[in-house]
Amino acid sequence: MENNCIFCKIIKGEVPSYKIYENEYVYAFLDIAKDSVGHTLVIPKEHYVNSLDCDMEYYMRVQEAVKYISEHYVNNCGYTGVNIINASGVDAQQSVFHYHVHIIPRRAEDGLDIWPLKEKYDIDLAKIAEKLKI
Repeated sequence: MENNCIFCKIIKGEVPSYKIYENEYVYAFLDIAKDSVGHTLVIPKEHYVNSLDCDMEYYMRVQEAVKYISEHYVNNCGYTGVNIINASGVDAQQSVFHYHVHIIPRRAEDGLDIWPLKEKYDIDLAKIAEKLKI
């Protein structure tokens, strides 16, 4: 746990939250931004900066919880889909440096547009694939 991390403080009960789900490894709660109905954050109970430094055990436990919560939202809460988003790193627009996954429950009439409306890049996909291939 990090002393100045807001998510660590939430886990320790030092900062209030609207808990949705909790188990030994993860804690899930509503995002206080109020930018969409049901916007949920799922975090590991151990402090990791982002998905890139997260221990594989905790990473998998977070993913299991994301799937479990998402299925609950669709099967039991009247949502018809979810957006699952993670930002890892400053340049990916990560704003809280404790690994977390956003679940944004969706309905047809919610008016949200998650995908950016930008011009398409003029890129050679074959060159990019060659550069990124493992």
